[in-house]
Amino acid sequence: MWDAYARGALVDLTDEPDDLVSASVIARLLLGGNEVEKGFVPAVRLRGARIAGRLDVAGGDVECELLLERCALEEAPRFGNARTRQLRFADCVMPGFDGGGLRADGYVSLSGSVIDGQVKLVRAQLLGGFRMNGTKITAQDDRYAFFAGALLVEAGMFARHAEITGGMRMTGSRLTGGLFMEGARLVNPGRIAMDGQNIAVADAMECGQGFHAEGTVKLRGARIDGTLSFDRAGSMRAPGRVALQLSHATVSELILTPSEPIEGVVSMSYARFGVILDNPDFWPEQLRLTGATYESLRGGGVTRRADWVSRDPEGFRPQPYEQLAAWYLKDGNEHLARRTQLLKMRRRRRTLPWPSRTWGALLDYTVGYGYRPWLAFAWLAAIVVLGTVVFGEVQPRPLKEPAERPDFNALAYVVDLLIPIGAFGQREAWDAVGWTQWLAYGIIASGWILATALIAGVARVLRPN
Repeated sequence: MWDAYARGALVDLTDEPDDLVSASVIARLLLGGNEVEKGFVPAVRLRGARIAGRLDVAGGDVECELLLERCALEEAPRFGNARTRQLRFADCVMPGFDGGGLRADGYVSLSGSVIDGQVKLVRAQLLGGFRMNGTKITAQDDRYAFFAGALLVEAGMFARHAEITGGMRMTGSRLTGGLFMEGARLVNPGRIAMDGQNIAVADAMECGQGFHAEGTVKLRGARIDGTLSFDRAGSMRAPGRVALQLSHATVSELILTPSEPIEGVVSMSYARFGVILDNPDFWPEQLRLTGATYESLRGGGVTRRADWVSRDPEGFRPQPYEQLAAWYLKDGNEHLARRTQLLKMRRRRRTLPWPSRTWGALLDYTVGYGYRPWLAFAWLAAIVVLGTVVFGEVQPRPLKEPAERPDFNALAYVVDLLIPIGAFGQREAWDAVGWTQWLAYGIIASGWILATALIAGVARVLRPN
């Protein structure tokens, strides 16, 4: 291995299972402990080796590539605050990895490795990208399995089909080439499966095609300048707690079309979305939308969105209805906007004390809170027909001499009773008799109520939109 370093040659020890390679020797080579042969690119490349001791280059400058393929390391490598080129641990077995503060000018790969301990990349800067496709990481205690707050990756982070037991912490990380976790499996039941609070992702964040999360996926305050996709994601479960936390996030496009409904609360409170694409058949049972804004809604269920905004586990919130109505108007669906506003008023009524509920019910049944003014005219028409028939059969008695009163007209008489200001002079000239007096009183009261409800509904509710 010492001689192969100078030429960058691969040393294959697959057929020598009893041979051990000292980690300290590898560290010396990485730190330039051997002469470089002219005309070759030096590198440490090992396959099938058993590495004894700790590979420790913390704080050092590594000027060559390291490739360990199908190697077994007794202790967790230490690359904390080191500066390296390309690091590849392919299909290796090791009890952890310490890369806090690491700066890698090439890419870093843990793909295919089985790591029984914590992977630490706090404040690391991986300028050539980061790969852990198919990697299995298992935490040994209450620590995060993948601990990488303030991580910087400039050429994309790939964790496709990775299995991480113990959760990921990536708060404040910046991933300028995207984050790709298709088919990944994150397991940390009852706790946080992924803490990506305030993460910034340029390009896409792909969490679909079999992505599985048992525990909370926390993306509070995240900024995704491309697509955040859960298309065809598998199960996402956090019973009794928040399963997907997107509050205060800014996302250009959210694709929330998992293969099955998310179990737990989905929070989008005070988030800003360019486009939301979802599927009504897999809407989450509990959804917080207070303060959320969006420019466009896609997918099916355009007429069912009123149900979508009413799934807040804490009860009625008016803003989601206002935002939905505003989007309907922007999209040219004025009828659906009015319907949404009406449903908002009806659900708000359930939260009011009984006097307000009574008045609200009256506004609803008479004018639909101003969004269905035709109801008032329907009521008026029904009253006019009823009154005309009754007073046509039971004519009121005259109050004036024949020369001073107009001829009785049942229709005009009923209209005069309904309108608070007499228009035809019938009410002053004729007076209902017997039981029809009660009908007359009811018509007068109905006129006042319908007029008041119509004015109140139109002026207070209909005007803003």
